[in-house]
Amino acid sequence: MYALLAACAAGLALGPLYAATSTTAPGAADPARFEDPGAPVQQVLWLANRRLSLMGAVAAWKWRHHAAVTAPAREQVVIDHAAHVARSLGLSSSAVARLFALQVRLAREQEQRLETRWRESGYDYHGQPPSLQAVLRPQLDGISGQLLAALYLAAPQLARADFVSRYAPRATRALSATGWSGASRAELLSDLHAIGVARAAARAAARAAARPNALERIRNAGVLRVGTTGDYAPFSLETADGTLLGVDIDLARSLAHALGARALFVRTRWSDLASDLAAGRFDVAMGGISVTPARAAAGAFSIPYDSSSKTILVRCADARRFAGLAALDQPGVTLIVNAGGTNQQYVRAHIRHARVRVLSDNRAVFAEILAHRADAMITDEVEVALQVREHPGLCRGIPGILPHTQANKAVFIARDPALIGAVNTWLRAQLAAGRPAALLHAFGTGSIAPGSPP
Repeated sequence: MYALLAACAAGLALGPLYAATSTTAPGAADPARFEDPGAPVQQVLWLANRRLSLMGAVAAWKWRHHAAVTAPAREQVVIDHAAHVARSLGLSSSAVARLFALQVRLAREQEQRLETRWRESGYDYHGQPPSLQAVLRPQLDGISGQLLAALYLAAPQLARADFVSRYAPRATRALSATGWSGASRAELLSDLHAIGVARAAARAAARAAARPNALERIRNAGVLRVGTTGDYAPFSLETADGTLLGVDIDLARSLAHALGARALFVRTRWSDLASDLAAGRFDVAMGGISVTPARAAAGAFSIPYDSSSKTILVRCADARRFAGLAALDQPGVTLIVNAGGTNQQYVRAHIRHARVRVLSDNRAVFAEILAHRADAMITDEVEVALQVREHPGLCRGIPGILPHTQANKAVFIARDPALIGAVNTWLRAQLAAGRPAALLHAFGTGSIAPGSPP
């Protein structure tokens, strides 16, 4: 179980959210998919509503046992413990304390309203309320733990400048339990936004002071957030049903397992890799990422696990016509590239006369060539080898590689020496076992089912 469970063992217990995300061995987990960016926010709202919905049962138990509605000592324990755990997740303890204080206040007010109504109109709670000590408080503590986990994952969305307006309609629908009002919903959204803003500011301050803590947060949360594009076979490819397959998807799960976490895949684009890493949308990026000076200026790289050069992909019927770069760079020729990657950088630097089409989704490139809406693509030879096998009408345009295009592929990492060291330790073991090469061969030749480690 995750380190956060140990941190909470003396106080609040975490509920099923963390219990369900076990650190099973790579290959034994459910199919990999991209995270829905709004899902953690929806979970936060659902948990806040669930907590308030339990207050009827809490008030009924206290009524039947003549217990006081207010329990200041218990309330403060809940708030203080949440603030303590928040700090271990890189969240503002004061901002999280305000959120939990709001929930405690709303719960208390709901209990007081029910007690007043029962005193004036008679007790009307249906059924026997569950035990406060044996059932209700463990449920409430579980919700608190789940809420902290959801806040950690939701933090990038909470920091959005338009967070309140963007999620206000969801809050109206989700916060439906008795006790919510328009004012309290707005207050909750404001507190959530404050958590996101404080987290973003703390990350910026940590970077400026060279005090990163990414590895600590990963281990405390039990979640490794992996940025990937999902459009670059054989490294990272999103299929029609939303499943993520590829060499780096399997490697990412192995890395997460080595760190005592689970892999959570965050969608990114080639043009946004560096900015998304800097913004803290993910901890590492994987997916056949080439080491470039521009990326190295924005983050760190692991030791390389593969190296590739660029070559030309064309229709087989045009292989002789486009047998070199000079033949491609002619008026009337259309080159197609994926946006934001090293392929586009190379084309910008070397193509002067041909028309260049830029697509945001690398997966669509090959159909465009086959449909004669583009003539060729310059890309890594590993991708050419795979696409030639997958598409019989496509061929390699030249027998060799384009000069001065060799580049290493590595894990793109947040600037945290401890995390970089942990990734490199894991990767050295993977290289010694021959795993990256075996996965590349297996995915590239189709000799295994994608997603099943050899």
